[in-house]
Amino acid sequence: MSRCLISQVEVQDFIERCMTSVGTKPHHARSLAEVLVEGDHRGHYSHGLNRMDMYVKDIQTGICEKYGEPLVEKESAATALVDGRNLLGPVVGNFCMNLALKKAKEVGIGWVVAHGSNHYGIAGYYAMQALKENMIGMTFTNTSPLVVPTRGKECTLGTNPLSVAAPATNGDSFVLDMATSAVAIGKVELYDRRGDPIPEGWGCDAKGQLTTDPSRVLSGGGLVPVGGSEATGGYKGYGLGMMVEVFCGILAGAQYSKHIRTWKETDRVANLGQCFVAINPENFAPGFSDRMSDLLSIQRGGHSANPDIPVLVAGDPERMHMKKCEEMGGIPYHMNVVNYMNQCAQKVGARLGLKLWRLGLGVFTDCQLVLTLTLHCSGPSSSSANHRREEVPVCLGRSSGQLVPGQLHGCGVARKEPVPSKPRRGFCICSAVDPLTPTSLSS
Repeated sequence: MSRCLISQVEVQDFIERCMTSVGTKPHHARSLAEVLVEGDHRGHYSHGLNRMDMYVKDIQTGICEKYGEPLVEKESAATALVDGRNLLGPVVGNFCMNLALKKAKEVGIGWVVAHGSNHYGIAGYYAMQALKENMIGMTFTNTSPLVVPTRGKECTLGTNPLSVAAPATNGDSFVLDMATSAVAIGKVELYDRRGDPIPEGWGCDAKGQLTTDPSRVLSGGGLVPVGGSEATGGYKGYGLGMMVEVFCGILAGAQYSKHIRTWKETDRVANLGQCFVAINPENFAPGFSDRMSDLLSIQRGGHSANPDIPVLVAGDPERMHMKKCEEMGGIPYHMNVVNYMNQCAQKVGARLGLKLWRLGLGVFTDCQLVLTLTLHCSGPSSSSANHRREEVPVCLGRSSGQLVPGQLHGCGVARKEPVPSKPRRGFCICSAVDPLTPTSLSS
């Protein structure tokens, strides 16, 4: 399975270029790019670069508004109703979460709901903004109907994600970020794009029967609630999805359930409902952060069923993923996703595409690879100006296959050198190396 490493800065710049190419205001494009890159950085690949084409199409077709700013329609000291004015979801989300935090600083809690919004990326992005203020953050959103309720065979609810973030001491935190369906639809799309079967219990076919074929889920079937079938507690996930709908579509006066446009429908406004909450612990019992740290320590310090697999808390898998990205010097992406995104960039006339270092085989674990590589800048232009040769060291974390120093691999010549105390890193594609498996680290 081919993967590549791309720096966060490069991915963010790429998304911003694509969005501004279709007329998005620069600061709106930046808001979107930051959310998508954070999704990938945290291991939620279904809500990162993989989702960019959806936002591009919504702007291109005019279904999503690219001018204006969100508007407060009604408010009290602790609450607000916001009209998202059909702007990009991250633009609405940032506006509402900032407003909720402002109110929480003043009166202890801020509860803001919005109608007229769109898909806003990972829910955790907004809840985590409260951590910077040492507050509790919560966010909820409804989505297009993609989930089949318990005992049903028709999609009547969205994946309806929710996130809760709570601060502990020394920068630690609890960050729950989950869909109320078994998985997000984007994960099924990723498996379908790769041609891989999905795990059983993710989705069902048009008859309401569980299936491992992602194409059946995407064409006439649907996702199942958290918990799976009724026998395994799926009705609880179904209830959570309904709860999110109460906070979002019903409370905000937005669309809800089957009234929301179908997934990727491009001829009707989404009008999603979203809810953003900030709670200031200082208005409650003292010592919140200390008790929170103790709670996290109790869970992590418990005896695990498998000594090699420790007990984690919500947010730990994402922290592990971010640490691996930092060690490798970039975010790992599947090549099918990168190629598809570059095709999207060409269609909208974005300047160049994602820049990749290309390499043929595996890597050493006890050395760095010094490679003379050609930097390929994929994009509309194929002139020689888009290619240059540079010698760079590449450091990755796993060994797979055999790479012979001095021989030509892909478009790079490799030689073996000791690892320096502070190794530099480059970007590379490793066809024989799977440096990171997103599905094993993301929630």
